[in-house]
Amino acid sequence: MFVTMKVRFRKTFVIAILYQGLLLLADYIAFSINGSLFSNYDMTLQFFKIESMLVIIFSKVILYICILIIKKKMGHKSTEILTDVEWIRFLFFPIFTILTVTGMIAIIGYEVNQIQIRILLIIALGMVAMNIVVFYLINDIVKRELQIRKKEMFEVEVKNQTQMYKTISENYDKQRSKVHEFKNEILCIESLLIKKQYEELEKYIRTISVKLRQERDAINTNNVIINAIINTKYQEAINKGIVFVFRVNDLSTIKVTDEDIVVILANLLNNAIEACEKCSNQKVIKLKFIKEEDGIILSVKNTCSEPPIFENGRIKTSKLLEPEEHGIGIKNIITIIEKYNGSYVIKNNDSEFYFSILIPVD
Repeated sequence: MFVTMKVRFRKTFVIAILYQGLLLLADYIAFSINGSLFSNYDMTLQFFKIESMLVIIFSKVILYICILIIKKKMGHKSTEILTDVEWIRFLFFPIFTILTVTGMIAIIGYEVNQIQIRILLIIALGMVAMNIVVFYLINDIVKRELQIRKKEMFEVEVKNQTQMYKTISENYDKQRSKVHEFKNEILCIESLLIKKQYEELEKYIRTISVKLRQERDAINTNNVIINAIINTKYQEAINKGIVFVFRVNDLSTIKVTDEDIVVILANLLNNAIEACEKCSNQKVIKLKFIKEEDGIILSVKNTCSEPPIFENGRIKTSKLLEPEEHGIGIKNIITIIEKYNGSYVIKNNDSEFYFSILIPVD
Protein backbone atom coordinates (compact mmCIF):
# COMPACT_ATOMS: atom_id res chain seq x y z
CA MET A 1 0.00 0.00 0.00
CA PHE A 2 2.79 2.39 0.91
CA VAL A 3 4.74 1.80 -2.32
CA THR A 4 2.10 1.06 -4.95
CA MET A 5 -0.88 3.13 -3.75
CA LYS A 6 1.09 6.00 -2.16
CA VAL A 7 -0.71 5.67 1.15
CA ARG A 8 0.99 7.39 4.07
CA PHE A 9 3.26 5.10 6.09
CA ARG A 10 1.46 5.68 9.39
CA LYS A 11 -1.91 4.84 7.87
CA THR A 12 -0.43 1.82 6.09
CA PHE A 13 1.09 0.54 9.34
CA VAL A 14 -2.17 0.89 11.27
CA ILE A 15 -4.20 -0.86 8.56
CA ALA A 16 -1.64 -3.68 8.35
CA ILE A 17 -1.78 -4.22 12.12
CA LEU A 18 -5.58 -4.24 12.07
CA TYR A 19 -5.59 -6.75 9.21
CA GLN A 20 -3.17 -9.06 11.03
CA GLY A 21 -5.35 -8.87 14.13
CA LEU A 22 -8.39 -9.74 12.04
CA LEU A 23 -6.47 -12.63 10.48
CA LEU A 24 -5.50 -14.05 13.89
CA LEU A 25 -9.06 -13.66 15.11
CA ALA A 26 -10.39 -15.59 12.09
CA ASP A 27 -7.84 -18.38 12.72
CA TYR A 28 -8.78 -18.55 16.39
CA ILE A 29 -12.50 -18.76 15.55
CA ALA A 30 -11.87 -21.49 12.97
CA PHE A 31 -9.78 -23.66 15.32
CA SER A 32 -12.20 -23.06 18.21
CA ILE A 33 -15.22 -24.10 16.16
CA ASN A 34 -13.35 -27.08 14.78
CA GLY A 35 -12.19 -28.18 18.25
CA SER A 36 -15.67 -27.83 19.76
CA LEU A 37 -17.47 -29.65 16.94
CA PHE A 38 -14.93 -32.39 16.34
CA SER A 39 -13.35 -33.39 19.65
CA ASN A 40 -11.38 -36.18 18.04
CA TYR A 41 -9.62 -33.74 15.74
CA ASP A 42 -5.84 -33.50 16.13
CA MET A 43 -4.98 -29.89 16.99
CA THR A 44 -1.28 -30.46 16.18
CA LEU A 45 -1.94 -30.14 12.46
CA GLN A 46 0.62 -30.46 9.78
CA PHE A 47 0.29 -28.10 6.86
CA PHE A 48 0.09 -30.67 4.07
CA LYS A 49 -2.53 -32.86 5.75
CA ILE A 50 -5.97 -32.53 4.18
CA GLU A 51 -7.46 -31.73 7.59
CA SER A 52 -5.07 -28.81 7.97
CA MET A 53 -5.85 -27.40 4.54
CA LEU A 54 -9.61 -27.58 5.13
CA VAL A 55 -9.28 -25.75 8.43
CA ILE A 56 -7.12 -23.11 6.70
CA ILE A 57 -9.80 -22.69 4.03
CA PHE A 58 -12.42 -22.52 6.79
CA SER A 59 -10.42 -19.75 8.50
CA LYS A 60 -9.91 -17.73 5.33
CA VAL A 61 -13.61 -17.81 4.43
CA ILE A 62 -14.39 -16.43 7.90
CA LEU A 63 -11.82 -13.70 7.20
CA TYR A 64 -13.50 -13.05 3.86
CA ILE A 65 -16.89 -12.60 5.53
CA CYS A 66 -15.36 -10.17 8.03
CA ILE A 67 -13.84 -8.12 5.18
CA LEU A 68 -17.20 -8.06 3.36
CA ILE A 69 -18.96 -6.80 6.49
CA ILE A 70 -16.31 -4.11 7.00
CA LYS A 71 -16.65 -3.11 3.35
CA LYS A 72 -20.42 -2.87 3.83
CA LYS A 73 -20.10 -0.68 6.92
CA MET A 74 -17.21 1.53 5.83
CA GLY A 75 -17.37 1.53 2.02
CA HIS A 76 -19.65 4.54 1.49
CA LYS A 77 -20.01 4.15 -2.27
CA SER A 78 -20.92 0.47 -2.16
CA THR A 79 -23.23 1.04 0.80
CA GLU A 80 -25.23 3.54 -1.22
CA ILE A 81 -25.42 1.30 -4.29
CA LEU A 82 -26.21 -2.11 -2.78
CA THR A 83 -29.19 -2.58 -0.48
CA ASP A 84 -29.13 -4.70 2.66
CA VAL A 85 -31.06 -7.47 0.88
CA GLU A 86 -28.47 -7.56 -1.92
CA TRP A 87 -25.62 -7.79 0.60
CA ILE A 88 -27.35 -10.70 2.33
CA ARG A 89 -27.63 -12.47 -1.01
CA PHE A 90 -23.91 -12.07 -1.62
CA LEU A 91 -23.12 -13.37 1.88
CA PHE A 92 -24.89 -16.60 0.97
CA PHE A 93 -21.79 -17.79 -0.94
CA PRO A 94 -19.20 -17.53 1.89
CA ILE A 95 -21.68 -18.85 4.48
CA PHE A 96 -22.52 -21.82 2.26
CA THR A 97 -18.76 -22.39 1.79
CA ILE A 98 -18.22 -22.44 5.57
CA LEU A 99 -20.99 -24.98 6.08
CA THR A 100 -19.69 -27.15 3.23
CA VAL A 101 -16.09 -27.10 4.51
CA THR A 102 -17.35 -27.91 8.00
CA GLY A 103 -19.11 -30.94 6.58
CA MET A 104 -15.94 -31.97 4.77
CA ILE A 105 -13.90 -31.79 7.97
CA ALA A 106 -16.48 -33.99 9.65
CA ILE A 107 -16.27 -36.53 6.81
CA ILE A 108 -12.47 -36.69 7.13
CA GLY A 109 -12.96 -38.20 10.59
CA TYR A 110 -14.45 -41.31 8.99
CA GLU A 111 -12.79 -43.80 6.70
CA VAL A 112 -12.36 -42.31 3.25
CA ASN A 113 -9.84 -43.17 0.60
CA GLN A 114 -7.18 -40.85 -0.83
CA ILE A 115 -9.11 -40.16 -4.04
CA GLN A 116 -12.18 -39.00 -2.07
CA ILE A 117 -9.98 -36.74 0.06
CA ARG A 118 -8.49 -35.12 -3.03
CA ILE A 119 -11.96 -34.60 -4.50
CA LEU A 120 -13.06 -32.91 -1.27
CA LEU A 121 -10.01 -30.64 -1.41
CA ILE A 122 -10.70 -29.70 -5.05
CA ILE A 123 -14.32 -28.90 -4.14
CA ALA A 124 -13.15 -26.72 -1.24
CA LEU A 125 -10.66 -24.83 -3.39
CA GLY A 126 -13.29 -24.40 -6.09
CA MET A 127 -15.69 -22.86 -3.59
CA VAL A 128 -12.97 -20.48 -2.45
CA ALA A 129 -12.44 -19.45 -6.09
CA MET A 130 -16.21 -18.94 -6.38
CA ASN A 131 -16.11 -16.54 -3.43
CA ILE A 132 -13.29 -14.58 -5.07
CA VAL A 133 -15.36 -14.31 -8.25
CA VAL A 134 -18.32 -13.07 -6.20
CA PHE A 135 -16.12 -10.45 -4.59
CA TYR A 136 -15.06 -9.07 -7.98
CA LEU A 137 -18.66 -9.29 -9.12
CA ILE A 138 -19.67 -7.01 -6.25
CA ASN A 139 -16.99 -4.48 -7.24
CA ASP A 140 -18.07 -4.57 -10.89
CA ILE A 141 -21.70 -3.99 -9.94
CA VAL A 142 -20.75 -1.06 -7.71
CA LYS A 143 -18.63 0.54 -10.45
CA ARG A 144 -21.38 0.07 -13.04
CA GLU A 145 -24.06 1.50 -10.76
CA LEU A 146 -21.85 4.47 -9.92
CA GLN A 147 -21.39 5.20 -13.60
CA ILE A 148 -25.14 4.98 -14.17
CA ARG A 149 -25.80 7.28 -11.23
CA LYS A 150 -23.23 9.82 -12.43
CA LYS A 151 -24.88 9.81 -15.84
CA GLU A 152 -28.32 10.34 -14.29
CA MET A 153 -27.00 13.13 -12.08
CA PHE A 154 -25.39 14.79 -15.09
CA GLU A 155 -28.66 14.62 -17.06
CA VAL A 156 -30.64 16.18 -14.21
CA GLU A 157 -27.98 18.87 -13.79
CA VAL A 158 -28.07 19.69 -17.51
CA LYS A 159 -31.86 19.85 -17.39
CA ASN A 160 -31.79 22.31 -14.48
CA GLN A 161 -29.10 24.41 -16.10
CA THR A 162 -30.94 24.53 -19.41
CA GLN A 163 -34.11 25.63 -17.66
CA MET A 164 -32.32 28.37 -15.72
CA TYR A 165 -30.36 29.67 -18.70
CA LYS A 166 -33.58 29.76 -20.67
CA THR A 167 -35.12 31.81 -17.88
CA ILE A 168 -32.11 34.14 -17.87
CA SER A 169 -32.46 34.61 -21.62
CA GLU A 170 -36.16 35.36 -21.27
CA ASN A 171 -35.44 37.85 -18.48
CA TYR A 172 -32.83 39.53 -20.68
CA ASP A 173 -35.34 39.87 -23.50
CA LYS A 174 -37.88 41.31 -21.07
CA GLN A 175 -35.28 43.72 -19.79
CA ARG A 176 -34.54 44.98 -23.31
CA SER A 177 -38.26 45.43 -23.88
CA LYS A 178 -38.54 47.35 -20.60
CA VAL A 179 -35.69 49.67 -21.60
CA HIS A 180 -37.44 50.46 -24.87
CA GLU A 181 -40.74 50.96 -23.05
CA PHE A 182 -39.03 53.16 -20.46
CA LYS A 183 -37.74 55.46 -23.21
CA ASN A 184 -41.24 55.84 -24.59
CA GLU A 185 -42.59 56.62 -21.12
CA ILE A 186 -39.96 59.32 -20.61
CA LEU A 187 -40.88 60.88 -23.96
CA CYS A 188 -44.55 60.82 -23.02
CA ILE A 189 -43.87 62.46 -19.63
CA GLU A 190 -41.72 65.10 -21.32
CA SER A 191 -44.49 65.81 -23.84
CA LEU A 192 -47.11 66.24 -21.10
CA LEU A 193 -44.79 68.59 -19.20
CA ILE A 194 -44.20 70.72 -22.29
CA LYS A 195 -47.96 70.95 -22.88
CA LYS A 196 -48.48 71.64 -19.13
CA GLN A 197 -51.14 68.94 -18.91
CA TYR A 198 -50.45 68.26 -15.25
CA GLU A 199 -53.61 66.30 -14.47
CA GLU A 200 -52.95 63.89 -17.33
CA LEU A 201 -49.32 63.68 -16.22
CA GLU A 202 -50.37 62.81 -12.67
CA LYS A 203 -52.69 60.03 -13.90
CA TYR A 204 -50.01 58.69 -16.19
CA ILE A 205 -47.34 58.64 -13.44
CA ARG A 206 -49.82 56.94 -11.07
CA THR A 207 -50.42 54.25 -13.70
CA ILE A 208 -46.69 53.68 -14.10
CA SER A 209 -46.25 53.45 -10.31
CA VAL A 210 -48.91 50.76 -10.03
CA LYS A 211 -47.28 48.86 -12.84
CA LEU A 212 -43.87 49.05 -11.16
CA ARG A 213 -45.28 47.81 -7.84
CA GLN A 214 -46.64 44.78 -9.64
CA GLU A 215 -43.22 44.04 -11.09
CA ARG A 216 -41.79 41.00 -9.28
CA ASP A 217 -38.24 40.92 -10.56
CA ALA A 218 -37.21 42.89 -7.51
CA ILE A 219 -34.88 40.43 -5.76
CA ASN A 220 -31.29 41.49 -6.32
CA THR A 221 -28.28 39.69 -4.84
CA ASN A 222 -25.73 41.08 -7.31
CA ASN A 223 -25.46 37.58 -8.76
CA VAL A 224 -27.15 37.07 -12.14
CA ILE A 225 -27.74 33.33 -11.74
CA ILE A 226 -29.13 33.57 -8.21
CA ASN A 227 -31.33 36.50 -9.21
CA ALA A 228 -32.76 34.55 -12.14
CA ILE A 229 -33.53 31.47 -10.03
CA ILE A 230 -35.05 33.27 -7.03
CA ASN A 231 -37.12 35.69 -9.13
CA THR A 232 -38.42 32.85 -11.30
CA LYS A 233 -39.38 30.69 -8.34
CA TYR A 234 -40.79 33.70 -6.52
CA GLN A 235 -43.15 34.42 -9.41
CA GLU A 236 -44.10 30.75 -9.65
CA ALA A 237 -44.85 30.60 -5.91
CA ILE A 238 -46.96 33.79 -5.98
CA ASN A 239 -48.95 32.50 -8.96
CA LYS A 240 -49.73 29.33 -6.97
CA GLY A 241 -50.86 31.22 -3.89
CA ILE A 242 -47.74 30.50 -1.85
CA VAL A 243 -46.31 33.11 0.51
CA PHE A 244 -42.61 33.55 -0.28
CA VAL A 245 -40.49 35.12 2.48
CA PHE A 246 -36.81 35.66 1.80
CA ARG A 247 -33.68 37.16 3.28
CA VAL A 248 -30.66 37.72 1.03
CA ASN A 249 -27.59 39.94 0.89
CA ASP A 250 -24.71 40.59 -1.49
CA LEU A 251 -23.76 37.23 -3.05
CA SER A 252 -21.57 38.57 -5.82
CA THR A 253 -18.33 37.17 -4.37
CA ILE A 254 -19.34 33.61 -3.45
CA LYS A 255 -16.99 30.90 -4.72
CA VAL A 256 -19.70 28.38 -5.66
CA THR A 257 -19.88 27.79 -9.42
CA ASP A 258 -22.97 28.77 -11.40
CA GLU A 259 -23.68 25.13 -12.26
CA ASP A 260 -23.63 24.09 -8.59
CA ILE A 261 -25.83 27.04 -7.60
CA VAL A 262 -28.40 25.97 -10.18
CA VAL A 263 -28.44 22.40 -8.85
CA ILE A 264 -28.76 23.36 -5.18
CA LEU A 265 -31.11 26.33 -5.32
CA ALA A 266 -33.39 25.10 -8.11
CA ASN A 267 -33.86 21.68 -6.52
CA LEU A 268 -34.55 23.06 -3.04
CA LEU A 269 -37.10 25.61 -4.28
CA ASN A 270 -38.75 23.11 -6.65
CA ASN A 271 -39.22 20.67 -3.79
CA ALA A 272 -40.51 23.42 -1.51
CA ILE A 273 -43.06 24.65 -4.07
CA GLU A 274 -44.28 21.12 -4.73
CA ALA A 275 -44.66 20.41 -1.00
CA CYS A 276 -46.62 23.65 -0.49
CA GLU A 277 -48.95 22.80 -3.38
CA LYS A 278 -50.09 19.73 -1.47
CA CYS A 279 -50.93 21.78 1.63
CA SER A 280 -54.60 22.56 2.14
CA ASN A 281 -54.11 25.31 4.73
CA GLN A 282 -51.01 27.45 5.14
CA LYS A 283 -48.57 27.64 2.23
CA VAL A 284 -45.31 29.36 3.14
CA ILE A 285 -41.72 29.19 1.86
CA LYS A 286 -38.93 30.87 3.82
CA LEU A 287 -35.61 31.31 2.02
CA LYS A 288 -32.39 32.50 3.62
CA PHE A 289 -29.37 32.93 1.36
CA ILE A 290 -26.66 35.12 2.86
CA LYS A 291 -22.89 35.33 2.98
CA GLU A 292 -21.27 35.92 6.35
CA GLU A 293 -17.68 35.96 7.56
CA ASP A 294 -17.76 32.29 8.53
CA GLY A 295 -19.43 31.00 5.40
CA ILE A 296 -22.44 30.88 3.11
CA ILE A 297 -25.79 30.00 4.67
CA LEU A 298 -28.56 28.65 2.47
CA SER A 299 -31.71 27.40 4.13
CA VAL A 300 -35.19 26.66 2.87
CA LYS A 301 -38.14 26.05 5.18
CA ASN A 302 -41.56 25.20 3.82
CA THR A 303 -44.90 23.98 5.06
CA CYS A 304 -45.88 20.45 4.14
CA SER A 305 -48.92 18.24 4.53
CA GLU A 306 -46.96 15.08 5.28
CA PRO A 307 -43.39 14.44 6.49
CA PRO A 308 -40.85 13.10 3.97
CA ILE A 309 -39.98 9.41 3.87
CA PHE A 310 -36.43 8.40 4.78
CA GLU A 311 -34.82 5.24 3.39
CA ASN A 312 -31.26 4.20 4.33
CA GLY A 313 -30.65 7.66 5.75
CA ARG A 314 -31.78 9.36 2.52
CA ILE A 315 -34.94 11.20 1.60
CA LYS A 316 -37.19 9.08 -0.58
CA THR A 317 -39.36 11.06 -2.95
CA SER A 318 -43.13 10.65 -2.84
CA LYS A 319 -43.50 11.68 -6.49
CA LEU A 320 -45.16 9.15 -8.75
CA LEU A 321 -43.82 10.51 -12.04
CA GLU A 322 -40.14 9.83 -12.67
CA PRO A 323 -39.33 9.12 -9.00
CA GLU A 324 -35.76 8.09 -9.82
CA GLU A 325 -35.06 11.54 -11.30
CA HIS A 326 -36.49 13.41 -8.33
CA GLY A 327 -34.59 11.25 -5.88
CA ILE A 328 -31.37 12.17 -7.62
CA GLY A 329 -32.06 15.88 -6.97
CA ILE A 330 -31.43 15.57 -3.23
CA LYS A 331 -28.40 13.34 -3.83
CA ASN A 332 -26.99 15.98 -6.19
CA ILE A 333 -27.36 18.62 -3.49
CA ILE A 334 -25.57 16.50 -0.91
CA THR A 335 -22.79 15.66 -3.38
CA ILE A 336 -22.17 19.35 -4.06
CA ILE A 337 -22.21 20.19 -0.33
CA GLU A 338 -19.52 17.56 0.26
CA LYS A 339 -17.56 18.93 -2.72
CA TYR A 340 -17.19 22.28 -0.91
CA ASN A 341 -16.54 20.63 2.49
CA GLY A 342 -19.87 21.96 3.70
CA SER A 343 -22.42 20.57 6.10
CA TYR A 344 -26.19 20.30 6.09
CA VAL A 345 -29.08 19.76 8.48
CA ILE A 346 -32.46 18.27 7.63
CA LYS A 347 -35.34 18.65 10.06
CA ASN A 348 -39.01 17.93 9.67
CA ASN A 349 -42.24 17.52 11.55
CA ASP A 350 -45.87 17.04 10.53
CA SER A 351 -46.24 20.61 9.22
CA GLU A 352 -42.78 21.90 8.21
CA PHE A 353 -39.67 20.72 6.39
CA TYR A 354 -36.29 22.40 6.85
CA PHE A 355 -33.08 22.03 4.80
CA SER A 356 -30.13 24.15 5.89
CA ILE A 357 -26.67 24.28 4.27
CA LEU A 358 -23.43 25.83 5.52
CA ILE A 359 -20.52 26.17 3.10
CA PRO A 360 -17.32 27.50 4.71
CA VAL A 361 -15.46 30.42 3.18
CA ASP A 362 -11.83 29.71 2.24
